[in-house]
This record gives sequence, C-alpha cells and structure tokens, in this order.
Amino acid sequence: VAERLSQLGQEVLAIDTDEEAIQKISAKVTHAVTADATDENVLRSLGVRNFDVAVVAIGADIQSSIMTTLMLKEMGIRYVVAKAQNELHARVLMKIGADKIVFPERDMGERVARNLISTNILDYIELSEEHSIIEYAVPESWIGKALRNINMRAKYGVTVVAIRNAGDESINISPKADSEIKGGDVMIVIGDNSDLKKLERKTE
Repeated sequence: VAERLSQLGQEVLAIDTDEEAIQKISAKVTHAVTADATDENVLRSLGVRNFDVAVVAIGADIQSSIMTTLMLKEMGIRYVVAKAQNELHARVLMKIGADKIVFPERDMGERVARNLISTNILDYIELSEEHSIIEYAVPESWIGKALRNINMRAKYGVTVVAIRNAGDESINISPKADSEIKGGDVMIVIGDNSDLKKLERKTE
C-alpha cells in the first residue's frame, strides 16, 4: 500500500519497528522511520496529525493494532484503515473509530476459491452481503456475438458495466447492446451474489 501510494504521487510516511523492513522501503516512500507506532509520543513527534489517512497494517499483535488505531483517531486523523485478523478484532476496531476494516487473507482466499470453482472468474469484489462485482473472461462460445445476443440480464440477472480487451487494453464503459464480443475480452459484471453464481457455473 505504501509503495503504491507513493507511485501515485502521494506523500507517504512508513513506520515499523523492523529496521530491515524500513531499510527496504526507505527509497520508495517519502519518509521511513524505525519506531514503535503504539507509542503516542512517537506518533506526535513524527507529525502524523498532518496526514489525511492512516493505514494500520499491524499483523498478529491485535492489542497493538487496537492501541494504534485508537491513538490515531484521538489525534484527529480523518480516515483510518485497519487490518483485522477476525470478526471480533474488526468489531473492536469499528467501536474505537476505524473508518474501514480490511481482511486481506480472507478476501484473497475468497478470490482464489472462486477462481478455482470457475476459471472464467478473474477477480471478485464483494460490495455487500448481497451484491458483488466480478471480472469475467468471456467463453469462446460468446466471441463474435453482440451483447444483446448473449442477453446477460435475462439469462443470468446481471449487468455488464464495462468490457476490457486484454489485447489492446481498451475499455468500453457502459457497453451498448450491439457491442461485439472479441477474443480476450473481460466483462466487468455487477449483480446479486445468487445471480452471479449462475454465471460462475457457465464454463463452456
């Protein structure tokens, strides 16, 4: 996250107690400091209050994760993203003010599992308990057909919001009914989870 934010032109301060980790990232972010993020005085001396967003990516130490999140919110950080190990950890983080909770292992596990069930599913993003977005590699039987002939809405109850072609990286936003499906196309599809499962089961 730190590296990508820096690549996108954002000012990034990385803090970690692991000196080796800090050395590895120091050339890739604006500032990198070997320090204890659970120490309020350290956070204040580093000027974390000047940042708009904080990402608490502390792994196994749940207590440190909670303490750091709490201190950041008390210091006035507007938006705090925190990594959670489990649902109980997530509930505590929400109670103390975390604005967004992420479950990297769980979310990646979900994506890998879905990809194993259907090789056409390239990516999966859960929007809520009922709705998701998927990236769907079109089967060969659809190539050369117009979107209207596939009739995604009637057959599967889902909506195609965009089509991306892997060959030329072109993206067709809100494709029209007469848009022709080409080899290498990937559909970005939104719908109810129950309807998306119908699409997942189509492999031919």
